[in-house]
Amino acid sequence: MADTHSIPERRSRTFRLIEAAILFAAAVLFSLHFLNLEADFPNHSPWMDWSKYTDEGWYGDAAIRHFQLGHWNVPGDFNAAAALPVWPVVEGLLFRFTGVSLIAARALTVSVFGLILTASYLLLRRWKSFSGSGPGSTMMTRRSLAPALAVLLLVASPFCFVFTRLAILEPFLILLTLLALHAASSAPAPGMRGKINTIVLGLLLPAMVLTKTTAVFLFPAVAWLLWASSHYRLWPFLRSGLSALAVTAAAWSSYFLLVVRPHYLEDYRYLFSANAYTRITADTAISVLHDTVMDGLWIGELLYPLAILCLVVALVRFRWFRERPLVPTLLLWAVGYAAFLAYHNNLQPRYYLVVAIPLTLFVVLVLEPAIHLLNPAYKPTHSTPARPLLALGAMLVFTAVVVTDSIQTLDFIRNPEYTLVDAAAGVAAVVRADPSHSPLLLSISGSDISLMTGIHSICDDFGTLELADRVNQYRPGWYAAWNQIDDDKMDALSPLYHPVRVAAFPAMDDPERNLLILYRLDDKTSEPEPRRRRKPIPRSLQTKIGQQPSVNQLEH
Repeated sequence: MADTHSIPERRSRTFRLIEAAILFAAAVLFSLHFLNLEADFPNHSPWMDWSKYTDEGWYGDAAIRHFQLGHWNVPGDFNAAAALPVWPVVEGLLFRFTGVSLIAARALTVSVFGLILTASYLLLRRWKSFSGSGPGSTMMTRRSLAPALAVLLLVASPFCFVFTRLAILEPFLILLTLLALHAASSAPAPGMRGKINTIVLGLLLPAMVLTKTTAVFLFPAVAWLLWASSHYRLWPFLRSGLSALAVTAAAWSSYFLLVVRPHYLEDYRYLFSANAYTRITADTAISVLHDTVMDGLWIGELLYPLAILCLVVALVRFRWFRERPLVPTLLLWAVGYAAFLAYHNNLQPRYYLVVAIPLTLFVVLVLEPAIHLLNPAYKPTHSTPARPLLALGAMLVFTAVVVTDSIQTLDFIRNPEYTLVDAAAGVAAVVRADPSHSPLLLSISGSDISLMTGIHSICDDFGTLELADRVNQYRPGWYAAWNQIDDDKMDALSPLYHPVRVAAFPAMDDPERNLLILYRLDDKTSEPEPRRRRKPIPRSLQTKIGQQPSVNQLEH
């Protein structure tokens, strides 16, 4: 009897050891994300994204300026925090202890990725998609290897590696979305627990929008999980949903009416006008949709096709949409944000990070029945030849994805370059060495340079004032341009300045932005007028006072 009772215990112990080994491998890979935080976004990677030159500074500018200038708003310049205050507030809390630092900002976003991994693991554990119900299964443990495998896939992904090491908005939006799904899972619960989670959900929804406005495309995914958590009953769903929406409306309205409208309405509106949406037309619809789908390969050349295959499997097994609520939830998340990408028609790789996380969890979830066959504690009532084949197939698929992704990620880690931070340091050194000119820098990458070096800057591209008016108001002493001065920038500078090229710094790999050129702006208005040389008077016309000829004499 003792031996009989020890078999499940041994199987359970084996399962825990396997899960621990997977999580340990994931933890080791994750720890490597903190290495070389000042390094460039990997040069010559498959992802040509301009955010690596601008977004870390732009969307953290309020925190940077608060500590460098004593105020966060620079009238007329690009002040994104008016509409997107959450991330700069979080960064500002960190800078209070670390000072303004690129390393601190990137360590923060890597830590956010760690919280994403934790929240993903707990979400998959909470919603056990493989219930073991149906013919052919008798015993089922409450644990599965799927959550641990999902974490390993995410942490091994080179795509996730490069974009979660940039201090940009997308990682924090993903974390808030996962937290909202957790809150939606408990909001319909009875008693105080349900009320607290409803309030938390109501606060997380506006926090998502105030992190990145495109979060509204993720609301259907949260709503579906709330519907499933209500056991597909209308009244519990409406009770929790309407209460959460009431909190959301109160929180967002309070921010808009008390902060934005009386003080920063122009900056708030400008963010939307600067990112004006380009709509799909009848002529471009097919090509835009094709590009939106095909660019998903940025997520992973093995993982993305696997996700498409899993989508087909999920559609065939349509009953999963009710039995496994996380399947449609993750699909609504990924498809909803992909719909925004197509609608916006600005297919930048960083936007796909918001799609990559749910798609990775979706793949693991759809393949979970096969994954679960690897669980030593699982014991079906009968076995067929297909079961070991499914288990072997699942193991080979996940091994191939993890190994190929890890090789590329480790290659990025082993070969850091520092061209951008070196270029920023070079710019700062020249600026600080010349006290005769204003230390204010004008540049599209100025906010990134401010984050890296501490010198003050304004943007040459976005702002509520026209560039010529901004230049006239703030009178920068220096201009840093990528590769050349564009005509519109010269038109704004030339009435006041003679740009003089003083230094150039090779940086990054984009052929359109791989040379950061620094110009000294010599002020035209401070130059003395050139003295005109007096022409000598011919001797024949030289006369003494009183000897000047009359008009009649001149006529003759």
